[in-house]
Amino acid sequence: MTDDVAKSLADSTTLHNGVNMPWLGLGVYKAAAGREVEQAVLSALHHGYRSIDTAKLYANEESVGKALQESGVPREEIFVTTKVWNSEQGYASTLQAFEESRAKLDLEYLDLYLIHWPVKGKYKDTWRALEKLYHDGKVRAIGVSNFQVHHLEDLMQTAEIMPMVNQVEFHPRLTQVQLRDYCTQKGIQLEAWSPLMRGKELLDHPTVLGIANHHQKTSAQVLIRWDLQHHVVTIPKSVHDHRIKENAEIFDFTLTNGEMAQLDQLNTDQRVGPDPDNFNF
Repeated sequence: MTDDVAKSLADSTTLHNGVNMPWLGLGVYKAAAGREVEQAVLSALHHGYRSIDTAKLYANEESVGKALQESGVPREEIFVTTKVWNSEQGYASTLQAFEESRAKLDLEYLDLYLIHWPVKGKYKDTWRALEKLYHDGKVRAIGVSNFQVHHLEDLMQTAEIMPMVNQVEFHPRLTQVQLRDYCTQKGIQLEAWSPLMRGKELLDHPTVLGIANHHQKTSAQVLIRWDLQHHVVTIPKSVHDHRIKENAEIFDFTLTNGEMAQLDQLNTDQRVGPDPDNFNF
């Protein structure tokens, strides 16, 4: 599939409720609270990013909020995502967790609020809380993270609102074809975490390196481009200014159908993160 979507860092996808979400954003998982994450967010906004993804678990929401204020970029131009952590799932506790995150981020509203993991016996009540936050105008879009097809089907039995986003581990070693097709069919925007697979295995793979050399790009740029050409929103994490800038320099080349297929064929259903059907946290 060649790309007919993202032509620049300013481009966005339209979620099923009409809200625009940038195709490319900055993830801040494991970015230390304080100056490290503040500088990363400021750097991303300086280079034209307009989407920042954090979570209660990351313990850096306050620093992200500080950087958003310091940046001088108008609030309405920035798309901010955070997530409710597993220990706070449930109806009332989720509403409280949301207010705590919102206060830390120092924002009047959030753009996207996600259920971080499908905690059995909890995520339906958690989703009811997200629906209330959405109806109350406190968040512009709601979604889930790490949900498999069966979790989504179970959720939809009682949900009033279809999730707008499902953020999952996604890279050429874990192409999630069935889940991707299901989300496309239901109008749920897929979003990739760990698009670079957190390590050398994919970045140094001969197939990826060959394609990167052909386009005079880095392996990371090729992998991010692959995400976007699959119409998957992506949020590569970095705390280094040159890498943040480089990760966004992906709009001046296109992977061919053959190159997309070569990368798709690297799939081994291999995860670097936990299995959504078998986690205990």
